[in-house]
Amino acid sequence: MRGYTDDKDAVLKRLRRIEGQVRGLQRLVDEDTYCIDILTQVSAVTKALQAVALELLDGHLDHCVRRAVAAGGAEADAKLAEATAAIARLVRS
Repeated sequence: MRGYTDDKDAVLKRLRRIEGQVRGLQRLVDEDTYCIDILTQVSAVTKALQAVALELLDGHLDHCVRRAVAAGGAEADAKLAEATAAIARLVRS
């Protein structure tokens, strides 16, 4: 079981909405829409993806990391390192 399992349908719904936004971006470029209008939509897609990423990270911390820390040992160290690396990737993006 994954940390997002309980919210899987909601996550998929959000990702499908984002997919539609990206298709809309393609249409805007195809129609030679003004650059700033496209950039505004890129910003909206970026924020939507960040929201999904934060939701997934929260689920991972609450489910996977919490369980590993409760068990202790090498698995706990590995899950904490994995979570730290994931957060670093999100911050850099």
